[in-house]
Amino acid sequence: MTDDAKVLAHRMYEAFNTRDVAAAKTIFSVDFVSHPLGTVGIESVMKAWAGMHATFPGLRILVEDMLSDGDGVAVRTTLHGTPADKPPAMMEFFRVRDGRIAELWGLSTLSRP
Repeated sequence: MTDDAKVLAHRMYEAFNTRDVAAAKTIFSVDFVSHPLGTVGIESVMKAWAGMHATFPGLRILVEDMLSDGDGVAVRTTLHGTPADKPPAMMEFFRVRDGRIAELWGLSTLSRP
């Protein structure tokens, strides 16, 4: 599962970076839980991604570090394309179930307008 979980993580960031919001339907489980947003479901991911793209049209996420163990993946990223002097950082941990991201926890230094 470890390698599969990492491939899925890279697929998620690639979909975000290429603005392929519809890919969320193949990446996240139907009952996906975002703990930072307090939401459930794929539609909440699609709405969050679209909002981030609208707020920061040039936003790209760069994976700096990725660790996985079993069905869990921890990722440290930087966010490029924001007006910040230094790229904001993000830490996310997610759990994979049946080949899809089922749950996500995260922290970010990004300040949203």
